[in-house]
Amino acid sequence: MNYRLLPLFAVVSLLVACAATPAPQRHGAGVAVGEASSLRTLVPAAELEKAAATQYTQLKQSAAEKGALAPDKHPQLIRLRGIAKRLLPFVDRFNPEARQWHWEVNLIGSKQLNAFCMPGGKIVFYTGIIDGLKLTDDEIAMVMGHEIAHALREHARERLAKNQLTDVGASILGELIGGGQLTGLFKAGGNLMSLKFSRDDESEADVVGLDLAARAGYDPRAGISLWKKMEGAGNGAAPAWLSTHPAGRDRIAEIEQQLPAVMPLYEAARRR
Repeated sequence: MNYRLLPLFAVVSLLVACAATPAPQRHGAGVAVGEASSLRTLVPAAELEKAAATQYTQLKQSAAEKGALAPDKHPQLIRLRGIAKRLLPFVDRFNPEARQWHWEVNLIGSKQLNAFCMPGGKIVFYTGIIDGLKLTDDEIAMVMGHEIAHALREHARERLAKNQLTDVGASILGELIGGGQLTGLFKAGGNLMSLKFSRDDESEADVVGLDLAARAGYDPRAGISLWKKMEGAGNGAAPAWLSTHPAGRDRIAEIEQQLPAVMPLYEAARRR
């Protein structure tokens, strides 16, 4: 054994232990979520957000060259930005730094049933998920809230850190920790738009998304109709958006379990 690596292995073991999910924490009235994993500190937030902004700009440029980027006056883009405007005042409940993000919402013409929010608040919807599923405003808010939740809970940051533990190896990890040289994470091959999250991440995003949407005055019960539409899409083949999600029945059961916590928020918002 290389005894020079023993201290590093101790650090790695400690980081993995810190990643264990603690007891849920409640942010006032509403849903309860666990504390974020300490592993994410291996990936500097500022560097990740910079990489996300670069990839987002490249995506918009590519879509514009193909005539697929919706103009600001596009009715569906106006609709999306209006829904985002109602959701975003509540983001700091789950991440105080999110108030300082440069949020963007854009629409790309594509048959893909997909949407995402990159680190730093860069949101994209594809027309396929809106038109193909004939989404209502409440259902769009469920999708958008879910994707925003991934960014708020820094799931991409944690996923990249876990990938480093798995793929890079202890000695390289030591160099990363010591020097902060994370450039390799953000090369062209590291596509943040297609990063796969764990099922726990997806479930947490659903729960946080319900809370955000309810506070914004969108009916959380739309999550049930959304998942039914998703299940029925693609002639039995799950859309890309569902690639890592638990089955629709499990999602619906989770939503039903959370309704007692979020329905009062929705009702209070509607009274306002």
